[in-house]
Amino acid sequence: MTTLEPDSGVALWRKVADSIERGIADGHYAAGEKLPGEVEIAQAHRVNRHTVRRALAALAERGLVRAERGSGTYVETSRIAYPLRSRTRFSEIVGAGGHEPRGRLLAASREAATKDLARQLDLAAGAPLIRIEGLRLADRAPICVGTTWCSAERFPEAETLYRRFGSMTKVLAQYGVCDYRRASTRITAAIADAGDAARLDLGIGRPVLIVEALDVDGEGHPLLAIRSRFAAERVQFVVETE
Repeated sequence: MTTLEPDSGVALWRKVADSIERGIADGHYAAGEKLPGEVEIAQAHRVNRHTVRRALAALAERGLVRAERGSGTYVETSRIAYPLRSRTRFSEIVGAGGHEPRGRLLAASREAATKDLARQLDLAAGAPLIRIEGLRLADRAPICVGTTWCSAERFPEAETLYRRFGSMTKVLAQYGVCDYRRASTRITAAIADAGDAARLDLGIGRPVLIVEALDVDGEGHPLLAIRSRFAAERVQFVVETE
């Protein structure tokens, strides 16, 4: 970083932000790389830490950097091209882009099927379901929070298996479902609520893309009802016709 020259016409925090942005643009800071700490940035620019925090907050609002609690601030990765097709697998998509896919179980519970979920999964209203909340990451960057519902009668150990594998594809394989397809996909946009914003490391007011989908087996029988919330600044959906 270069030391800033005095200039009363530009706020100090803006000059710090512009300096860091130039470093990102010219490759001095690579995608996914951790930035120097606040103290180091402040010393390099001869400003106080409050000025640095405001500069980093402005860059985060623009989606250029991401603060991870207890770890530091990282340069955001470029948007991942995420194809929407009849066979959509998070691990395959992320891996094909040169990233390491990761899955983490956030919560799991059992609940009775609402009328809407019962209709989607072709079950009786009130039928027992397993609900799984998972976080999917590409390298260190959280990409989406997903809620998945499946029949507790057909997949009784889904929670335990997901905790072990971190993948619904591997869970289904344990029950003999070696392949499945996407029967329907609906996409809407929204502002992340407080819970999703925290899990996705998004600032308050940042957008998410909501994908509601139904997966079925080879005979067309419903398997999974899914509601995923993607960080809009980290993915670009690509609709493919087959």
